[in-house]
Amino acid sequence: MEDKIKDLNNKLAEAHLGGGEKRIAKQHDKKKLTARERVQYLLDEGSFEEIGALVTHRTKEFGMDKQQFYGDGVVTGYGTIDGRLVYVFAQDFTVFGGSLSETHAEKICKVMDLAVKVGAPIIGLNDSGGARIQEGVRSLGGYADIFYRNVQASGVIPQLSAIMGPCAGGAVYSPAMTDFTLMVENSSYMFVTGPNVVKTVTNEEVTSEELGGASTHASKSGVAHKTSANDVVCLEDVKKLLSYLPQNNQEKPKAIPYKLNDEVREQLSNIVPDNANKPYDMHDVISGIIDDNSFYEIHQDHAENIIVGFARLGGKSIGIVANQPMFLAGVLDVNSSKKAARFVRFCDSFNIPLLVLEDVPGFLPGTDQEWNGIIVHGAKLLYAFSEATVPRVTVITRKAYGGAYDVMNSKHIGADMNFAWPSAEIAVMGAKGAAEIIFRRDIAASDDPEAKWKEKEAEYADRFANPYSATERGFIDEVILPKDTRRKLIKAFAMLEDKHVDKPKRKHGNIPL
Repeated sequence: MEDKIKDLNNKLAEAHLGGGEKRIAKQHDKKKLTARERVQYLLDEGSFEEIGALVTHRTKEFGMDKQQFYGDGVVTGYGTIDGRLVYVFAQDFTVFGGSLSETHAEKICKVMDLAVKVGAPIIGLNDSGGARIQEGVRSLGGYADIFYRNVQASGVIPQLSAIMGPCAGGAVYSPAMTDFTLMVENSSYMFVTGPNVVKTVTNEEVTSEELGGASTHASKSGVAHKTSANDVVCLEDVKKLLSYLPQNNQEKPKAIPYKLNDEVREQLSNIVPDNANKPYDMHDVISGIIDDNSFYEIHQDHAENIIVGFARLGGKSIGIVANQPMFLAGVLDVNSSKKAARFVRFCDSFNIPLLVLEDVPGFLPGTDQEWNGIIVHGAKLLYAFSEATVPRVTVITRKAYGGAYDVMNSKHIGADMNFAWPSAEIAVMGAKGAAEIIFRRDIAASDDPEAKWKEKEAEYADRFANPYSATERGFIDEVILPKDTRRKLIKAFAMLEDKHVDKPKRKHGNIPL
């Protein structure tokens, strides 16, 4: 018995070093951590419990029976982050390039199944060359098993993916179906087909970084929600992101202790310019409303005309969706609509209240937008807000024009509380364009059309370029001073904390994908 225990301990020791890691330990670059180092850094000290440490692959072909490494290229198990239970898998690129085999997939599926049963987040640290070609369809089946579980877990538990090395081919679709994807700059990439295939098929010359690097996916495609300078920063980002989220869809995010004061923020009074055509940074409004230094932005470099992210208000986690006048005047377009819709649906899935800060002149016009489906993509955001049952509060800081007013969490689509600053302009369109249409005959018949146009523009602006007409109809609950915004929001969200909505019985809606 003692010999068996000794032999098992030796196997465990070898498994914890990792077959491939053992070979390259001397050349190890500390900027890129090993799979086990990543797990140990991510989790609370001493909390990691490994599952499947002695698993090896079952392949006999192509001489694979002579290459057996414990763990089979993936470290799986559970532990805690700030005392919260999480499940984790970390692919090990030093073992067969982190390629996914049948047993490799089985290990991942096992911890995913446990995460759903227990109701705890699953975190994937991806670093893999793709499917293990020596196994053929068995490795492809392994991917499909993982994909299926991603879908079943969606909206049930938070799923976070950190891309910390290559992620190519079919491997990209699992992170794409998780809630958030983080990428490490200059060492990670994602693409369905690599540069060599692209060159062969399309004759395009492109590097891996240009095709699917972190900056590409953070700014162009929107696949990456966050980028990090190195492995350590990425793991810290995972921890911070998790701090805003609940364990599962049956719980609310954990609040942190906060002592209320008068909560008046004078700095909010001077942010919106007197000139309605002059931009300002909506980040300044966000900073003036939320708890100090609590904003965690998502998709910072993608579709910058809208801002989404998590923050704390009075110690409680909220999701923020805000138009950004600094970019494209804060209009809604294809990318910003998709970006915001996905974020709204996530917050609604996990009981995170939504705050909308609105300054939107409408939808972006043009053939490019129309031909690329602004109608259906704008409808995604409209659908997402309309189906959301979490507490929803809107503050209109300046413009709320046209159909975009409806879409940005208006009272008409189920928002709970809608506030407006005195600078708000709620109308079908801007005063200049509206005057030109409404008073066209008067302007044309005038001896001085330009002067008449300006006169009618001022008349329209006086009537509609303010929040009071909408307030009279009950579409706005209250016109508030900017400095009082934080205090009003804390009270509104506290009042809505026990909100409950009974939805119609149905399998699911048909969101315009």
